[in-house]
Amino acid sequence: MEQQKLNPTIVYVLAILGLLCCCFAGLGFILAGIALLIAMSKLKAAKLNPENFDPSSVKAMNTAKIVALVIFVINILYFIYYIYLISTIGWDQLLEQSQEMMEQMQNN
Repeated sequence: MEQQKLNPTIVYVLAILGLLCCCFAGLGFILAGIALLIAMSKLKAAKLNPENFDPSSVKAMNTAKIVALVIFVINILYFIYYIYLISTIGWDQLLEQSQEMMEQMQNN
């Protein structure tokens, strides 16, 4: 019986897209969370039947899970920071500061 291989590509793609979406107020935690759930479910299936899965692909999926977890944590921290900024400074003040920075950049 041939061993099944786990394909971590989708986990990597979702995690990297989640990292890119970190710029949007930390909303990349959604994609990174999905990647993490996919990796954990595939690893759970591999743990239940280890003889059916290729050990190198299980190792690759475990690495993909760690990458997704790190990106998930980065996004959650950035999301909390963004919420903190809005609650302390206020939305209007935040927009005003960004407008001033854009004007300074254009003048230089």
